[in-house]
Amino acid sequence: MELVQGWIDGVKRVPSPHFDERPAGEIPSLLVIHNISLPPAQFGGPYIDQLFTGTLDANEHPYFAEICHLRVSAHCLIRRDGEIIQYVPFDKRAWHAGVSLFQGRERCNDFSIGIEMEGTDDLDFTPQQYQSLNQVTRLLMDHYPITSEQITGHCDIAPGRKTDPGPHFDWKRYKALIAG
Repeated sequence: MELVQGWIDGVKRVPSPHFDERPAGEIPSLLVIHNISLPPAQFGGPYIDQLFTGTLDANEHPYFAEICHLRVSAHCLIRRDGEIIQYVPFDKRAWHAGVSLFQGRERCNDFSIGIEMEGTDDLDFTPQQYQSLNQVTRLLMDHYPITSEQITGHCDIAPGRKTDPGPHFDWKRYKALIAG
């Protein structure tokens, strides 16, 4: 796995318009883990790509009418089978964290990378997802000043507002993988 101009070489790219430049001199120093499924608790299909590219059709599912107007993205999605899809280059600011705070710093999008795990708060993630997340994490740690202490869940930077990646995300397993 290689990083070329902010993109992971060899993974599927679905470029999102929902990003902008990071503040001058800011490089990623935080990794935020999320979960997502569209429609809720359903996996596969084109809907996450459509949400992150601003093309989600409100008429496809009743839930989509509530979210189709959102301008959101993540840097990557890891599907249930371990497939990695990248939407935004890592050197750019994806719009994944919203109102957020990490170790006294607000606006986590400014200095973080967001990775979505296809899943829900109520279901275990797959071994393939942990393997892919490990690979991406190690790549990011090789290129950016991200340590295991600078990896957190969306729930931790937006408590009370967000619950992901949820209680079924196995932090112990993930941290053991990245520790080698």
